[in-house]
Amino acid sequence: MLTAAGDESNRLFVADQPGKIYIIDNGKLLKIPFLDLTAKMVKVNPIYDERGLLGLAFHPEYKTNGRFFVYYSGPKTAEGVDHESIIAEYTVSFEDPNIADSSSEKIILRIDQPESNHNGGQLAFGPDGYLYIGVGDGGGAGDQHGDMGNGQNISTLLGSILRIDVDSATPYAIPEDNPFVGGEGRDEIYAYGFRNPYRFSFDKLTGALYVADVGQDEWEEIDIVENGGNYGWRILEGTYPYDLNLAEYLNISVESLKPPIHEYSHNVGRSIIGGYVYRGNQSSSLLGMYVFGDWSTGFVRPDGKLYYLSEIEPGVWERFEFLLHTEKPLKRFIFGFGEDETGEIYVVTTRFIGSIIRSGEIWHLTVVE
Repeated sequence: MLTAAGDESNRLFVADQPGKIYIIDNGKLLKIPFLDLTAKMVKVNPIYDERGLLGLAFHPEYKTNGRFFVYYSGPKTAEGVDHESIIAEYTVSFEDPNIADSSSEKIILRIDQPESNHNGGQLAFGPDGYLYIGVGDGGGAGDQHGDMGNGQNISTLLGSILRIDVDSATPYAIPEDNPFVGGEGRDEIYAYGFRNPYRFSFDKLTGALYVADVGQDEWEEIDIVENGGNYGWRILEGTYPYDLNLAEYLNISVESLKPPIHEYSHNVGRSIIGGYVYRGNQSSSLLGMYVFGDWSTGFVRPDGKLYYLSEIEPGVWERFEFLLHTEKPLKRFIFGFGEDETGEIYVVTTRFIGSIIRSGEIWHLTVVE
């Protein structure tokens, strides 16, 4: 993944799945990593793995306090689990703004993961100053964890978007308006009913939270997420039935579930990759459009697609595909998107799955007008 620090340096920070964070400064990749987490993590399978260094977010006051947060996969510490998802805080070193203080780690949160996949991984600070965390349903297939799975189980952090306050207490405090404060359910949960909210972002102008939730057998979806919302998994996949018996078992009305603003079938793509609402100044025709992509239609041939979503009338969204200026397919797996300090969007791709061949690339997305 790729992000900016918001410190007016215009640097881009790249979190590489095997465990290192690199800096791109004025278009040049610095050789020495900003931070190396490899020794703290599970060993990422070089053929294919969904674990690794998955998230990076800089504190809104990073320019003055030097604080940033990472989401990585650590070794298991209990039986019956595959690994731990660890959210940790670090600070930049005093000596060099391009090097983090590797000894400054403070563990914020640990989450046991029963399987190796569906880890989520996104970290982002909202316009309210709170840290939002995307956590998948625990992996495997079909959310087969206990009688109800994890997506509909508010006693677990899995299958949810979490929201915590990392400024008011150590390791964190709970925002008073989180939906389950003082009642049943985990206080950290902001919204639930997700399968794998791998990537999400906030619209810089409106503050809306766009979450791309990776589907199971047939449907990929994009949600605009609200406080306390239940987004359906595994009762529904997108707007389509997946396990309606679970709704009856939990006495949940299907009509109460929050529908996505957009969905598409696996005839289009197999794994949605969330992006950003464009708020830059280089592509005026793209202003206000939600830019996203799909990883690929399969594992053999890289054929990731780039899209944007437009609200053509209130509540009605339509998907459009970007056409490359070469008029040829991208022929890449799409792994993520990034946004710089000016609102320009970048696309993170690779030509091969896994890390045996290091084929990662970063593209600046611009529209020919």
